[in-house]
Amino acid sequence: MRGEDLQQAGMFSYLSPEQRVPQKHPLRAIRKIADAVFVQLSPQFDKLYARMGRPSIAPEKLLRALLLQVLYSVRSERLLMEELDYNMLFRWFVGLNMDDGVWDATTFTKNRARLLRGDIAEQFFAGVLDQAREHELLSDEHFTVDGTLLEAAASLKSFKSKDETDEPPPDDPGNPTVNFHGQKRSNKTHQSTTDPDAMLCRKGKGKEAKLGYAGHLLMENRSGLAVSACVTSATGTAERAAALDFADEISGHGRVTLGGDKNYDTHDFVKDLRDLQVTPHVAQNNTSRKSAIDGRTTRHEGYQISQQKRKRIEEIFGWLKTVGLLRKLRHRGTERVNWIFIFATAAYNLVRMRKLVTV
Repeated sequence: MRGEDLQQAGMFSYLSPEQRVPQKHPLRAIRKIADAVFVQLSPQFDKLYARMGRPSIAPEKLLRALLLQVLYSVRSERLLMEELDYNMLFRWFVGLNMDDGVWDATTFTKNRARLLRGDIAEQFFAGVLDQAREHELLSDEHFTVDGTLLEAAASLKSFKSKDETDEPPPDDPGNPTVNFHGQKRSNKTHQSTTDPDAMLCRKGKGKEAKLGYAGHLLMENRSGLAVSACVTSATGTAERAAALDFADEISGHGRVTLGGDKNYDTHDFVKDLRDLQVTPHVAQNNTSRKSAIDGRTTRHEGYQISQQKRKRIEEIFGWLKTVGLLRKLRHRGTERVNWIFIFATAAYNLVRMRKLVTV
């Protein structure tokens, strides 16, 4: 018998969001790990809020919503609030009941700024690593380092001379015509007016120049989890400088190895690693100069293993740019970009850990 196409909506529902989400849904494992981290961060949350006044958005709910934004590639806070309004899965993950009101997008953004001032991204990242360490997922001997360029939320039209004071009025204030062909522009003489921290950079010879930042990761080789992350200015030596900072973090606990691509094959960098008691397992660059990596390193079987494992760090960068919304940044300023980069890396670790542990 054919069913009737009734359009009248039901007035009541006896099923909660908890009952509607399948037990094997991937978000269940991610939320369980994240909630364990929030319990550890509760004392830090207390320090960010006043004891008197109206209740604000719970920081746990705020961070769960930000996790959803990264995991599901939601482009803006306004779209995220729209999804929270009608998406039952999102409501369950954040912790909202079916009749709870959704926050205003501007209120959500202002409350997120409080977490930015409190360095919560770094603490959340560290808490996720603590959970991975409890499940014995982290290696303390073999690591890989690499960097990538993050395109800034600034146009090349905003890259203007620092000495320019008197400018003619634009023909179109919203999108003025700018002709900079034939001009010599560099980071020493020019600066972006919309994002002063962004620097003119390019991925290699023959590539177009863009305004951007340099994102850096340190990965342990056992499970492919990121154990450290940061954002710096996009300079020619930024990758090696960040790698030395990472090497300083992992040194002092016995002999460790650090893998990397050909960009790290310089005599000064290799010498600095060895001074830190870190074995350089970087790829040899014999194209234009003599490699700083000799037979005393390449003859070991562990060097070949590191060369295979180091390529897994590209999976993290690929996920951050395709899923984590970092191919084109939405935030400006080194502090904000660093915050979202670390938080998105923590989200990647959660996705990776869901496959490695049974929670």
